[in-house]
Amino acid sequence: MRDHTHLQGMNERSLAQQASVRKATFSPSEKKTLRPFSIWEISQFMFDIPADTLRKKLADDPSLPQGIVEEDGRQRWFTLNEINELRRRLRFRGKTLMPKRPPGRAMRIAVSNFKGGVGKTVVAHHLANGAALDGYRVLVIDFDPQATLTHSMGLVEVKEWNTVWGIMCRDLCREADRIVAAYDDPGDCPYPSSDELPEDVQSIGSQRAQDFIQKTAWSTIDVIPSCANAAFVEFASAQYRALHKAWSFFGCISRYLDELPDDQYDIIIFDCPPAIGYQSLNAAFAADILYVPSGPGYWEYDSTTSYLGQLGDAMEDISSGFASLAKDAGISLPKKFDDVRLLMTRFEASNPLHIAMMDAFRNVFGDDVCKNAIEMTRAVEQSGRFQQSVYEQDYRQMTRETWKRARQSFDTAYIEFRETVLRAWDDRNTNGGMGA
Repeated sequence: MRDHTHLQGMNERSLAQQASVRKATFSPSEKKTLRPFSIWEISQFMFDIPADTLRKKLADDPSLPQGIVEEDGRQRWFTLNEINELRRRLRFRGKTLMPKRPPGRAMRIAVSNFKGGVGKTVVAHHLANGAALDGYRVLVIDFDPQATLTHSMGLVEVKEWNTVWGIMCRDLCREADRIVAAYDDPGDCPYPSSDELPEDVQSIGSQRAQDFIQKTAWSTIDVIPSCANAAFVEFASAQYRALHKAWSFFGCISRYLDELPDDQYDIIIFDCPPAIGYQSLNAAFAADILYVPSGPGYWEYDSTTSYLGQLGDAMEDISSGFASLAKDAGISLPKKFDDVRLLMTRFEASNPLHIAMMDAFRNVFGDDVCKNAIEMTRAVEQSGRFQQSVYEQDYRQMTRETWKRARQSFDTAYIEFRETVLRAWDDRNTNGGMGA
């Protein structure tokens, strides 16, 4: 017979193995570092200019970052910070290299579906990396207790109070005190104040908004991480909701993000767990755009259909059940997305079944289906295996054409993503925040 101690022992052995894998994947210090990028990559994939033109600009102005030349070759290599300095200082044909950034707060995108294995984390990871290479400042929030995105960002040791669970505890304390303060006589409030909440919740309530944000190997990507110990958040959140029935639990992340300066980030990406629960609902109510990845099989189609229905039902229930409390809590109901996009992943253009499933998706969901799918390639497979995006993989470790094909697949998906974000951003500014 096997009880909880057997499961705990399995967990300990697995965590030890994870540490060994990360050590081999990243570096002996277990710290992930971002590789440099060649002039060929920068000119072709980032700046879209001839490499010789870029070389001439560098030669004409020695004050510009010059990169380094490795001993075994003639190619110059640049760090992300150097690339961003070139973006700020260079102009080509009178045009800036800085990305378009409409005014207002960062746009928030939730990557979500409750079917496991459809590539949610791969999509979130690559969109974040693509945006950073495009010159944007990015925050990623890992809602998934599996913490795959957190590990891919190079974070290993994460405490549960530094995760979304900590943000929810902090929000509960702040909302509890706000609700009590709304009564002329605090003694008339039927709900607890923060000092009546469990001690573990109170201990997190005093943290600052910036305390939850951690740096990554990418200088322009920050992360609010997750960890396996945060898996109890669904159970704990149900307990807290029972303690404080007026707490709008689904608005924690939205209220938290509203505290951040508008210009701290440009794009915020959520990696959601494969379930509809307290965390995924928080992501949905904080998001401006919902991105739903799906594989090219029938079961993925079936699961995506169920996910859309169940998420819609959950949002409807919240809209009616919390209508009287939402406005004072800083939430607009019913929740409105600026856009909803379905993205096909693991797609093989030569596979008749995949083509048929893509047609089925488009017949049902029409223009909500992204035009560009994520193709299955060797580089994509290695991305998940080694916790490195295609952008992080050095093309010298494989054939350049293999790497280039994978990068172009993600680039076309990212460009479509960027167009979706900018269109929604412009509409929001024009219409005065319709989806807020």
